[in-house]
Amino acid sequence: MSEFYTPTQRKLQDEYNTRDLADHVAAAIVVDELADPHIEFIVARNMFFLSTVDENGFPSCSYKGGAPGFIRILNPNTLVFPNYDGNGMFMSQGNIAATSKVGLLFINFEVPQRIRLRGTAKLLHDGPMVESYPGALTVTEISIEKVWINCARYVHRMEPKGGLSSFLPREDGTYKIAPWKRIDVLQEGITKSERKEAEAIGLITLEEYAEMEALGEVK
Repeated sequence: MSEFYTPTQRKLQDEYNTRDLADHVAAAIVVDELADPHIEFIVARNMFFLSTVDENGFPSCSYKGGAPGFIRILNPNTLVFPNYDGNGMFMSQGNIAATSKVGLLFINFEVPQRIRLRGTAKLLHDGPMVESYPGALTVTEISIEKVWINCARYVHRMEPKGGLSSFLPREDGTYKIAPWKRIDVLQEGITKSERKEAEAIGLITLEEYAEMEALGEVK
């Protein structure tokens, strides 16, 4: 497993006397491509966490959500997922365009389970794959390098099962306006059509939005 662990990781393993354990764990669970159990688990998820790295070496971690099936497995070495309307910062997508290295964490919070993978990503800006996801701005395609089942003993069980977000793209690719786009000080930064929609619903202050978030009323 010398190709899997970095020298600094090895140094800590030696410091805490876990090198043999780490080698046995990696040999038992780390593989180069998705197997059927991985695929079944991943495609059933409606969310995951994505880590990326920018040009300056700073990591970023983001939450990605969608309807079950929004993560697609093209083959044992490739998966794709859509990038929907966000806050315009393009941090994850910008990092992918710059450095391409990604890490993904998939968790089942009802029956604690988790899978991690890492690989090289690229953005698809147009074409049949992007068109197959109504409302997608781009699609991320990942060439998988390593995948492994991760211990779930510290995953908290979340119950009951909640519904899907009402802000996912509709079947025609349109979106329900994001509540933060109703914040008064952000009106100059959104499109004219969004501004018109926000005004029709009613503008709010940053403080009012923060209170909505705290009370779980952003829905």
